[in-house]
Amino acid sequence: MSDRALERLLERFRAGETDIDSVIKYIRRLPYDDLGFAKVDYHRTVRQGFPEVIYCASKTTDQVKEIFARLAKQSDTVLATRANKEMAVAVKSIVPAAEYHEASRLITLGWKPTPESVAGEVAVVCAGTSDLPVAEEAAITAEIMGSRVTRVNDVGVAGLHRLFGELHRFEQARAVVVVAGMEGALASVVGGLIDKPVIAVPTSVGYGAAFGGIAALLGMLNSCAAGVSVVNIDNGFGAGYTAHLIAR
Repeated sequence: MSDRALERLLERFRAGETDIDSVIKYIRRLPYDDLGFAKVDYHRTVRQGFPEVIYCASKTTDQVKEIFARLAKQSDTVLATRANKEMAVAVKSIVPAAEYHEASRLITLGWKPTPESVAGEVAVVCAGTSDLPVAEEAAITAEIMGSRVTRVNDVGVAGLHRLFGELHRFEQARAVVVVAGMEGALASVVGGLIDKPVIAVPTSVGYGAAFGGIAALLGMLNSCAAGVSVVNIDNGFGAGYTAHLIAR
C-alpha cells in the first residue's frame, strides 16, 4: 500500500471508473493479501518507507511471478532478489515494465530514482571484478530505494594505488558500501581513509582458505578502523538497504 495507490483508487471512484464495492474490497486487503503460500505485506511501505522485497531463492517461478504481480498492482516500485532468468521471463510476461539485472540477479520495477526523489548519495566500492555481482546488488538496491549511487570498481588491496585516485569520487557520499572477497582487507583501508560510515560486505570469492567468504567476514569483523559495520556474506541487498537508510 502507498498513499499514491490509494489516491489513484479514490480518484477513479470519484470519476466513476470503479464502484464502492471495489473500493471496500481494496481497503480490506490493505494490510496484506493471503495467497496461501505467502502473505504479501502491502503495509510495509507505510511502516518502513519501502515495499516488501521478494527473496526469490527457494521459491518457485510461479510463486515469484504471483507475488511480484500483486506488489506491482499496489506500488510503482518492486524489488526481487536472487532471481534467475526463468523467473524474470515469467514476471515480465505479466509486468512488462519489469527489468532483469542478470549479473546481480535482481528483478526491478521503477529502478532509477528521479532527480526530485533522490534522498542522498551512496558509494559502492568493489575490490575486484569477481565481486561485481554482489556490488551491483548493493548499488541497485540503494538506487531503487531512492539514493544516488557512485560506483568505484576494481580497487582492491592488490593494487592499492588504484583506490587513492578514486577517493574524491565519493566525498559527497553519506555512506560507503565496500564489497570484497579473499581476505576482505579493503573495508579496513577505506574505513581508515574517510569520515563516512562504511558497510562492509564479505563475498564468497576466493580460493580454499577463503572458506566461502568466512575469511573475509572475520577480517571485516576484526577491522581496526572505526566506523566499519559488517553484513552477511554476499549480502549486497542488506548493505545497499542500510546505506540508503543512512543516506536518507
